Amino acid sequence: MFTGIVQATAGIAAIEDRSGLRTFTLEFPAGFCKDLEIGASVSTDGVCLTVTEIVSPTRANFDVMLQSLNITTLGSYGVGDRVNVERAARDGAEIGGHPLSGHVDFSATLADVKHLDNNVVWRVAVPEDFRRYVFAKGYIAIHGASLTVAEVNRQEGWFEVWLIPETLRATVFAHKKAGDRLNIEIERSTQVVVDTVRETVQESLGRLQPVLEAILREKGLSLDDFVQSPKLPGRG
Repeated sequence: MFTGIVQATAGIAAIEDRSGLRTFTLEFPAGFCKDLEIGASVSTDGVCLTVTEIVSPTRANFDVMLQSLNITTLGSYGVGDRVNVERAARDGAEIGGHPLSGHVDFSATLADVKHLDNNVVWRVAVPEDFRRYVFAKGYIAIHGASLTVAEVNRQEGWFEVWLIPETLRATVFAHKKAGDRLNIEIERSTQVVVDTVRETVQESLGRLQPVLEAILREKGLSLDDFVQSPKLPGRG
């Protein structure tokens, strides 16, 4: 498990392709690898990767399967690119963001970047199947960072997050631009609540559900708009 608080950024020092696998060698800041062991988990741009070899006091290798390369942004990375990294949370660790599994649900497009005086606003496009799980004031993980959703439009298929200067300093986000792809992990308790409510509604309404959904669509609403997102402490 991870907390969604990015601890550092790491550089991709080497990439080796083998049958069915791609091995990444990551170069970490001094001290990051202290007590790191083979088999340990490191969130890499939100993807849980397992240490397969300790190369040096600041370098480690990670094997990534083709499926992970295909559904995340890792497949497009090259030597010299930088990534957000976080060590797995220890028992009793403070959850400054929200609990993350490191299992990316989908990659999304950064649709727009707006620079304000003291913040940066990202608008992120969301595939239709996942829009039901995104709520204003709820949480979402982008490249392994726990962020608060500022605004969401399910009809148009986007949500916005505000990035404070500290988040930009501590992550790779300052260099992202419109059109870039982002790894997204939805908040698990929100997913459970939404799916449970939808199943309950389906069982209760039966054949009336399509009628109710059609009426709501005329008003620019959906059943998902009546589900409240669970709220946990986090960082914007």
